Amino acid sequence: MVKLENDNGFIYINADVFTTLVGEAATSCFGVKGMAMRSVTDGLVHLLKRESMGKGVYVTFNDNDTVSIELHIIIEHGVNIPAICKSIISEVAYKVSVVTGIKVSSVDVFVDSISLD
Repeated sequence: MVKLENDNGFIYINADVFTTLVGEAATSCFGVKGMAMRSVTDGLVHLLKRESMGKGVYVTFNDNDTVSIELHIIIEHGVNIPAICKSIISEVAYKVSVVTGIKVSSVDVFVDSISLD
């Protein structure tokens, strides 16, 4: 949880807010099939449904009032991976900073799988 102070008091932002924002921003980018999560039981990568896409996002709250974001995605076959990742990094950092007012120190994108359908 992040705690922000302003003239009128404190604002507390739960980690779920960040995971939802990041998941929506990432999946709105062209070529992203969805968020991914590696199963503990079988080790396979699974495409997450829209309501649970935050499970593919990990947010770290840094001491200098910034956040670091790690997200796992599945992309569509035939798209340019570096271009998609650059777009995601830009979109996620922008959305998180505009909506929450918190600076994003890093966004790490992990392409876990490519969808062939």
